[in-house]
Amino acid sequence: MTDQPPTTGDTAAAVADPVLLTEPREGVPDTIDTAPALARAVEAVAAGSGPVAIDAERASGYRYSARAYLIQLRREGAGTILIDPLPFADLRTLGAALDGVEWILHAASQDLPCLAELALRPTTLFDTELGARLAGFERVGLAAITERLLGYTLEKHHSAADWSTRPLPDSWLTYAALDVELLIDLKDALAAELDAQGKSDWAAQEFAALTTADFTIVRNDPWRRTSGIHKVRGARALARVRSMWQARDELASRRDLAPSKVIVDAAIVAAAQADPKTERDLTGIPGFRGRFGRSHARLWLRALAKARELPDAELPRTSPAHDGPPPAHRWSERDPVAAARLARARAAVTEVAEAHNLPTENLISPAVVRALCWTPPAELDGASMRTALAEHGAREWQMTLLADRLAEAMSG
Repeated sequence: MTDQPPTTGDTAAAVADPVLLTEPREGVPDTIDTAPALARAVEAVAAGSGPVAIDAERASGYRYSARAYLIQLRREGAGTILIDPLPFADLRTLGAALDGVEWILHAASQDLPCLAELALRPTTLFDTELGARLAGFERVGLAAITERLLGYTLEKHHSAADWSTRPLPDSWLTYAALDVELLIDLKDALAAELDAQGKSDWAAQEFAALTTADFTIVRNDPWRRTSGIHKVRGARALARVRSMWQARDELASRRDLAPSKVIVDAAIVAAAQADPKTERDLTGIPGFRGRFGRSHARLWLRALAKARELPDAELPRTSPAHDGPPPAHRWSERDPVAAARLARARAAVTEVAEAHNLPTENLISPAVVRALCWTPPAELDGASMRTALAEHGAREWQMTLLADRLAEAMSG
């Protein structure tokens, strides 16, 4: 780790008059969807050299699953490869060919889970989005940093497309190929920028953590995230939201459709408020007049009846239970001392982040700061704070920058 603080501003300057990139340099390759074609691609990747650029396209907002519907790769000597993963149980032969090869991804945490489902797991990686954040760039989207560092503009018209569509349109495949076209060059430019700022080791620690991270999110009472639920009053009405949400989730999972494609959150909230008991009353509610509202009316009415028949002891709490600290806006009434401690800690984090040209959330998770301030270490000194930060998953560079400063701030 560097002993000297990094520079306080990034050195990269935006390139004037960026060039619009509309086609990959070798054209758009045929999509691989057969075993023989996959075998040839694996052989080409294995014979290539240097890191591999990799990306995945999902169908977020269209499908229930978060699986990959297209895999894009680019490696020196192999060129660009597009793989349709649907015909294959997994891509473990490709994973074996990439064993020990550095992966370059943009926003790796978004793609690593669906790649792991296909037996593709990196041993080492470089995340260009995270690298841009650590470098202090304000805009960290792929198109923005490609334009800034390489002078090329990427079209992003199909970023929200339904990638489960078959056959995939030619324009979509062009877009997908361009996503990895310059990723290796972009990595080199960002690595130079991070080195100039003295942050290369910080980035290496962050990237190493990504290779072993568990991206599984288990939420308590996920139905409470229903948009508009704040309009619903009373435990019985909340039970109706929960029952309707669960019915929708099961149907969406069976059909592999995004829940919003079945019925929207607003419809669940409206039904919870109105508590309709007949199909006519149900389909009179906006949101239940479409395909899934009408054809599955009995499902929705059963869900409402189930909530209606619940004993009081099984009704949900009117406010969610918290495993950790309460919401920060309630600290002043619950524990004024902790609230003051949190204010000082947040100010200290902001000060350190600004001094090192970092987003505060990349310096330390706000949730970790809240947890430490609500239940601080027994001894508020640098050594104890370092131990506490490590228990919350902080990396060495974060502990070095923050342990003493947080201990000082929290002790007042």
